[in-house]
Amino acid sequence: MTNWTLAARAAKMNPSVIREILKVTEKPGIISLAGGLPSPKTFPVDDFARAAATVLAQDGPAALQYAASEGFPALREAVAQWLPWDVDPAQVLITTGSQQGLDLVAKVLVDEGSRVLVETPTYLGALQAFTPMEPTIVSVASDDEGPLVDDFALAAGHGSGRARFMYLLPNFQNPTGRTMSEARRAALVAKAAELGVPLVEDNPYGDLWFDQPPPAPLTARNPEGCIYLGSFSKVLAPGLRLGYVVAPQAIYPKLLQAKQAADLHSPSFNQRMVAEVLKDGFLDRHVPTIRALYKRQRDAMHAALERELASLGVTWSRPDGGMFLWARLPEGMSAIDLLPEAVERNVAFVPGAAFYAEAPDTRTLRLSFVTASPAQIDAGVKALADAVRARLARS
Repeated sequence: MTNWTLAARAAKMNPSVIREILKVTEKPGIISLAGGLPSPKTFPVDDFARAAATVLAQDGPAALQYAASEGFPALREAVAQWLPWDVDPAQVLITTGSQQGLDLVAKVLVDEGSRVLVETPTYLGALQAFTPMEPTIVSVASDDEGPLVDDFALAAGHGSGRARFMYLLPNFQNPTGRTMSEARRAALVAKAAELGVPLVEDNPYGDLWFDQPPPAPLTARNPEGCIYLGSFSKVLAPGLRLGYVVAPQAIYPKLLQAKQAADLHSPSFNQRMVAEVLKDGFLDRHVPTIRALYKRQRDAMHAALERELASLGVTWSRPDGGMFLWARLPEGMSAIDLLPEAVERNVAFVPGAAFYAEAPDTRTLRLSFVTASPAQIDAGVKALADAVRARLARS
């Protein structure tokens, strides 16, 4: 019998809680408020059909061939032009989804025991990407405006123990939906520069604002001190598996080498298709339609929560964009324990504990408003309220 000896780091890998919950939502009749998937109603299928035909007709052999690890030049140029600060296309690395960007950052910057700072709570996928490198992950205390700058300074460490970087989602954060304020961004970037701690800014949701755009990115304020991650998954389609990293020259070559070792290059056909779709200001026309849809569904969820849960001691965030809101159950109630009772009533959500690197708040949960219809949101929130009422009645 063959014996497979796992690396020590493999023992620390765990299945995604969200993916496991999504399996539950496959049960017929379940209303899923759990997923992190964008709405398929936003996928520009016809535009991609035309782009695919154009790419194959005009440059089919090159589109189907191996390609440069940095990415398709026209796509790198389009990314540089789309971002709201002066970006040289030579700083842009096309990745296989922004999740690969997190993996590359971890491989290049993290050693065993390295200090890595994250928000409280933080994106679960980032914790999964960093954990195999065996860092010491430290949570920075956070409020509704983002990480607390004084706690960031305390957590940053000193000398050889100084944090390798802090990872942040400033815009419509997953899971909380919060957006860092202008004042907090300015203060955090200034303090990070003073301490010499790099910032890794992840911005998959930043274009999904509802009424007004968020403040300028952290990277725009100190491009040499930040790595910026972006994605086409939320503004085009996740099945393309295309994202990008914008990095200063001091670190870009090492990220490129890690990319070459990981998968040589992201799918060249997909890159050329996206570059074709992006011509003539497509995102300027397309993204507002996504914002309008998601805003209507956020409003529907807010109204349902107010109607069904406000009187039960449940509180929740009011995001200005993105895909999620964050709720907290009454004192003494666990979202993990509530989930099976909610599923019995045909609604699913994501318990919030998995999003904490340290000291999880078991009362929290994440709700997604983008894939359910307003009618489904109404029914799902009512079912969630029924589960909460049943728990309260037993307490």
